[in-house]
Amino acid sequence: MALNEGLTIGALARRTGLAVSAIRYYEAQGLIKPWRNGGGQRRFARADLRRLSFVMIAQQLGYSLPEIRALLEGLPQGRTPTKTDWAKLSAGFREALNARIDTLTQLRDNLDGCIGCGCLSLEVCALYNPKDSAADRGQGPRYLMGDRPATRAG
Repeated sequence: MALNEGLTIGALARRTGLAVSAIRYYEAQGLIKPWRNGGGQRRFARADLRRLSFVMIAQQLGYSLPEIRALLEGLPQGRTPTKTDWAKLSAGFREALNARIDTLTQLRDNLDGCIGCGCLSLEVCALYNPKDSAADRGQGPRYLMGDRPATRAG
């Protein structure tokens, strides 16, 4: 097959390890955009191999399909993305990953302590959350979201 004829869905499935049904699903979600040849068969750009690889990696890192789609929208549709195109996409992705790493590191480092103390606005915790002070900062796991317990006067 000539390069300008594109890849069949079967060839894309073999190269990515994805099921054909998964590729169709990603197409329906707007993550890849094939064209149809004269016989009505889907054809995919070789760049879709990288797009789908990125989708699989991003999903493993906990990104939702809408988040992934938003990231991929920064890549050109009419041509194969260049190294510069991917670098631009990865800059924002890198920032988000670093924030997730920081959150996971904090979670790991605090797991052996009092796991729920204050982070879920428990009403009784003389050590980290006296008088449920974490609740004043909003909903959710406040201390795991970056809030710090008030320092106690000695």
